[in-house]
Amino acid sequence: MEQGKQGVMVAKLSPNQNPIEQLQVRYKLLETQFKTWLTKQSLPVEAAIVTITSAAQGAAIGAFMGTLTNDGGSPFPTPPQANLNPQAMASLKQAQALSGGPFVQARNFAVMTGVNAGISCVMKRLRGKEDVQSSMVAAFGSGAMFSLVSGMGGPNQIANAATSGLFFALVQGGLFQLGQKFSQPPVEDTYYSKTRSMLSNLGLQNYEKNFKKGLLSDTTLPLLTDSALRDVKIPPGPRLLILDHIQRDPEFKGKRGK
Repeated sequence: MEQGKQGVMVAKLSPNQNPIEQLQVRYKLLETQFKTWLTKQSLPVEAAIVTITSAAQGAAIGAFMGTLTNDGGSPFPTPPQANLNPQAMASLKQAQALSGGPFVQARNFAVMTGVNAGISCVMKRLRGKEDVQSSMVAAFGSGAMFSLVSGMGGPNQIANAATSGLFFALVQGGLFQLGQKFSQPPVEDTYYSKTRSMLSNLGLQNYEKNFKKGLLSDTTLPLLTDSALRDVKIPPGPRLLILDHIQRDPEFKGKRGK
């Protein structure tokens, strides 16, 4: 196995490989390791880490968006007469919340992304899947918190928070369904789902095209040999990792002798 790992490292660090591709492979490997470690933690720990990291990403995006405004504050000054009209004041606060400076936008985006990611994490752990219902619940919480934190609620914050949450949930639900519809893989790709998963876990997703060129579909995985992988021009290191993975996988172990 150690020999296989060394082979993969040689393949990854090969001078003939594009430096950008090397960085992408390393990033994917670190990301996979982090996600694997995270799934082994308790639910509160996982939810807290996911919420904090997502909020930090949202804050960075929001701060960048806020720099596009002319100054650090809201571009909408508060007119004295708006204090006499609650509806006008609520509309003004909505405009300020959506058009504030770096700090305001960083706060708003941090709340939206952090709450959404945290709730999604909890729902996925509790329900064991990620579907449109979980996505809408997370979006509702995100929209409600955004309404409260940004000050968009006006005189009736609770009702407006619920309305904002419902709006976010409906939009997210529609986007989720639309994404599911357009993300369906081509029919021929369904024959390579296990292959794709295996290569992704091994950090070898770049060789999926080699499998397809050689028609090495999921049904051929238990039958793979070194010569078959060599015929589709997969280097020695990745070949060792693939064969070792198949040999160790309980799903394929009983089929290799047949």
